[in-house]
Amino acid sequence: MCYSTTLRKQREEIERNTRRQFAIPLEYTPYYRANGFAHPNLYIVKMDEPDMIYPAMWGLIPDFGKKDIQAFQKKYNTLNAKSETVLTSNTYKNSAENYRCLILADGFHEPHRFNNASYPYFCHYDDDSLFCFAGLYTELDDDFFSCSILTMPANEQFSKIHNQKKRQPLILDESFETDWLRPDLTSNGITELMKVGFTTKEIEAYPVTRDIYKRGFDADNLQSITKIDYPELNIQ
Repeated sequence: MCYSTTLRKQREEIERNTRRQFAIPLEYTPYYRANGFAHPNLYIVKMDEPDMIYPAMWGLIPDFGKKDIQAFQKKYNTLNAKSETVLTSNTYKNSAENYRCLILADGFHEPHRFNNASYPYFCHYDDDSLFCFAGLYTELDDDFFSCSILTMPANEQFSKIHNQKKRQPLILDESFETDWLRPDLTSNGITELMKVGFTTKEIEAYPVTRDIYKRGFDADNLQSITKIDYPELNIQ
């Protein structure tokens, strides 16, 4: 699962490092924590416009949910899409085949369970650089999009962190980002890429304040990524 992401870089730095431009520059504001359940905008690169960055509501809305988006959101959780089933799912199949995207981020949070309590872990590249989740999207209206982050079975590192569900988001290795956007990618190619495309860069993960799980707590600040040492935790 991946229900919380960060994108703390300034617009100019993102455009410089990705060699892409924001389609709506003034709309973008850096954030320390985007809570998926509030359906905020994430920032995506689409197959048909690989040089542009668009805002997209987090939580993919398929064709059958477009008539009443709020009703769909109450019934379905589409913040994440399981890589194992996207090509057979009525919700995700069309997007997996035709509307794949890169979702920009520089960090995310994963829950760790200990003694019936959840501890959020902040995960990011060791050098704190940008990365891209493998994503799916739909177009709801002109330049109005929705998206989901693909997830996959956890590797050894994330099995210890996300120790209950044992899932992890599919962070694409930079060498596979262009392939993910290829319009001629076959179903077999998509399946293979989801299996082998996870990043080879080292990911640092550490616990942060449990307050980010409290209702009403403003988590869009430095606290959300500041390390806290909990004596009871030892998962290294």
